[in-house]
Amino acid sequence: MTFPEQSHTYSLGELKVNRLGYGAMQLAGPGVFGPPKDHQAAIAVLRHAVASGVNHIDTSDFYGPHITNQLIHEALFPYQDDLVIVTKIGAVRGNDASWNPAISREALTQAVHDNLRNLGLDVLDVVNFRCMISPHGLAEGSIEAPLTTLAELQQQGLVRHIGLSNVTPTQIAEGRRICNIVCVQNHYNLAHRDDDVLIDDLAQANIAYVPYFPLGGFSPLQSATLSEVAASLNATPMQVALAWLLQRSPNILLIPGTSSTAHLQENLAADQLVLPGEAIRELDNIAGE
Repeated sequence: MTFPEQSHTYSLGELKVNRLGYGAMQLAGPGVFGPPKDHQAAIAVLRHAVASGVNHIDTSDFYGPHITNQLIHEALFPYQDDLVIVTKIGAVRGNDASWNPAISREALTQAVHDNLRNLGLDVLDVVNFRCMISPHGLAEGSIEAPLTTLAELQQQGLVRHIGLSNVTPTQIAEGRRICNIVCVQNHYNLAHRDDDVLIDDLAQANIAYVPYFPLGGFSPLQSATLSEVAASLNATPMQVALAWLLQRSPNILLIPGTSSTAHLQENLAADQLVLPGEAIRELDNIAGE
């Protein structure tokens, strides 16, 4: 695979963001439920991210629930002009920390208003509809009804742009017939490569692709090849995994999450890491290991 020259920015509609952003999910408590163990540390991570040049933050009001949005507001409000906050709707948390679909017109409308209130905004920059047909991964099924509701909220001026999360190519095509889609957020990383063709198709359409679990998520990436390449470049395995994604396609935006400022700084340094061709060829083979 030959990667194009790396650009450091990409656009979500008319909103230009740095390609290496920050995902706020890990700021909530264990299992993305409840408050953080260290409230002030969570505030410090958010402020350090923005001070370091991050202008794309991914969040949701069902993280916590409400916790990450409230932390973002406390840490960063009033927001700097170029900060783009991307949230998502389509789920709610049960009292047992379960993740449950919430796709009725009423639930989606309430979710948009919850995000607005907790973030302290009048309009949301980007809202992703999170498909919950299957809680365990992708599953086919129409998203017309919930996405039509979200498009109506956009027409009311509450949402600037719309994206999709956890969706198949068929669902993306259906969504694009309903409204303009500026980004797709799916599971993808060095070892999980099911969306290879989709990423290239979205790049042709100028649609951003935002991989969740770019470092493996709850099961961090582990590979002898990754460790060897990292050692040869005097980098960490996670920096190499992020750099590979940045060089994979110019429409990929990254939102690695962490609750540590040291880990955040390590992640952000991946933006300056350029992988040589031999390293890329070795890393490309990890998915087949």
